[in-house]
Amino acid sequence: MSMHRFFISPEWIDGQSVAIRGRLVHRLRRVLRLGRGDRITVLDNSGWEYEVQLEEVGKESVRGVVTGKALCTSEPATRVTLYQALLKGDRFAFVLEKGTEVGVAAFVPMLCQRGVADAPQGGKAGRWERIITEAAEQSRRGRLPALHPLVSFAEACRTSQGLSLLPWEEESESSLRSALRANKADSINIFIGPEGGFTPEEVELACAHGVVPVTLGRRILRAETAGLVAAAAVLYERGDLGR
Repeated sequence: MSMHRFFISPEWIDGQSVAIRGRLVHRLRRVLRLGRGDRITVLDNSGWEYEVQLEEVGKESVRGVVTGKALCTSEPATRVTLYQALLKGDRFAFVLEKGTEVGVAAFVPMLCQRGVADAPQGGKAGRWERIITEAAEQSRRGRLPALHPLVSFAEACRTSQGLSLLPWEEESESSLRSALRANKADSINIFIGPEGGFTPEEVELACAHGVVPVTLGRRILRAETAGLVAAAAVLYERGDLGR
């Protein structure tokens, strides 16, 4: 049986000693009911994973000792950044969770012309971060995908670096595969529009900044599905879904 995995603050690891604080203490003590002698895996978001044997499980902190250290081997070599238009309800959170599982390295929320979702308010960004963390732990990621601040579509086109692809239902010539085979970049950006799709003006602006429209086939995918399909296809084409 595999050990439970948790991302923790790097400063909680001091040489061979680990001191865990905060809300994770409750999860270890009350939810998972772990005690002295149990083992967990902790990650400091640097790509290293540490096997830890618990020595003390208290109300305020959990202390343990590092018994092993290894580089995590589950991170894709290809860096996929998903530029996703804001979506209504919990659809954006769904994209964050499943995109993390697939192997997306970073998420950039966008405001688009046809978007109907409001900018995140209150603690929504914190909730999104927790969703990413839990998905990364469950899927055995070695690093947490970055969640960038909300940007306009124009700013996203201006600032993206690497090979930028825009799946668009009106594109019929350039496929995702052909675009990937024509450019061997190891940093790939995927632009996904809102429920109503991108406007022709947005596509024209994207092209002016070097973003390449591509087709994902004859079927129309939902806004919360297209990015996941495209990210998985990119990682497959680059060989990142194999052993």
